[in-house]
Amino acid sequence: MQQETNEFDSMCGITDDELTRRFVEGVRLENEKKKILGVPVSVYDSVTKRAYLEYADGTREYVTAN
Repeated sequence: MQQETNEFDSMCGITDDELTRRFVEGVRLENEKKKILGVPVSVYDSVTKRAYLEYADGTREYVTAN
């Protein structure tokens, strides 16, 4: 049985784990950029199960459903 690979993997040789690591790092860098620019970052609190906006000064504004 031949193992299936997608075209991206066969061309670049990037594993799923490496691709995931790069994605997570990209999101982290984008969030840091937003904080520097003073743009709020959307975050999900898994403990309270609520979404909120986090501002550069650390304040949180919880999102309410209408």
